[in-house]
Amino acid sequence: MKESIGKVPGLAVILVGQRRDSQTYVRNKIKACEEAGIKSLMTELPEDCTEDKILSALSSFNENPSIHGILVQLPLPKHLDEEKILNMVSLEKDVDGFNPLNMGNLAMRGREPVFIPCTAKGCIELLLRSGVEIMGKKAVVIGRSNIAGLPTSLLLQRHHATVSILHALSKNPDQITRQADIVVTAVGVPNLVRGHWLKPGAVVIDVGTYPIEDPSSEFGYRLIGDVCYEEALGVASAVTPVPGGVGPMTIAMLLSNTLDSAKRVYDIT
Repeated sequence: MKESIGKVPGLAVILVGQRRDSQTYVRNKIKACEEAGIKSLMTELPEDCTEDKILSALSSFNENPSIHGILVQLPLPKHLDEEKILNMVSLEKDVDGFNPLNMGNLAMRGREPVFIPCTAKGCIELLLRSGVEIMGKKAVVIGRSNIAGLPTSLLLQRHHATVSILHALSKNPDQITRQADIVVTAVGVPNLVRGHWLKPGAVVIDVGTYPIEDPSSEFGYRLIGDVCYEEALGVASAVTPVPGGVGPMTIAMLLSNTLDSAKRVYDIT
C-alpha cells in the first residue's frame, strides 16, 4: 500500500490500567504493527481515569483520517461503562468487532459484520488452516464473554457446527465437554480443563490467559491457560499452547482487519 499510494494503515490503541495480561497483549500488538508496516498510536490512561478521558481520546481517533482502526484493550476497570465506551468507537474503525452492530450482524443469518472479532476470527482461522472439519461437528465453548466466548460460538455456528456454551452456572461441564470434537475455552481459570474432560482426538483451542509470578521471566511473570496442557496432549489430537497459540493469531486478525479498513477508505480492492 505504501509503495502504490504512499499511505499506510493506522491503528490506535487505548490501554487503561496496569493489568499484566493487557500490557502483554498491547506490547505484542504494537510490535506486530511495527513489523507489518502499520502505523500505531497508543494512549495509556491510569486505572482510575474517568470515562470522559477515554471518550475524548476515542473522539480524537474517530476524527483522525490517518487512523483506520481503533482498539480499546479489554477488560476495562469495573467503574467504567464498557458498553458506552465501545459504542463510541466508529463502526468503520471498530477493528476489534465489538460494536453492538458488528456483534448483532454476526449473530444474524444473511448479514455480515463490518469486522469479525479478532479472537473468534483467529480461532476459526486456526481450525481451517489446520484442516480441522467444522461442519456438523460438536463444539463446546467454555465462557460467554463479549470478547471471546460469545463471538466464537456465533462464528462456529456460521460454520455449521453444533455448539454448546458452558459458563459458571453450567452443571457437569466435564461431561458435556467430553462429548465435543472441538473445545474452545476462554475463561482465564488456570488448568480448568483437565485431560479427563476431553474426548480422545478432540481439537482444543485455549484462549484463556492467567498471569503467574515468575522471577526468571523478563517481566516478572508468565502466562498460563485454561487447559492443563500436559494432560491434554495425551488425549487431544491438537492443543494450542499458552502463550504462542491463539494470541499471535488474534494479533494477525487485528492487523488484517486494520488493513481491510484502510483499503476500504482508499478504495483499494
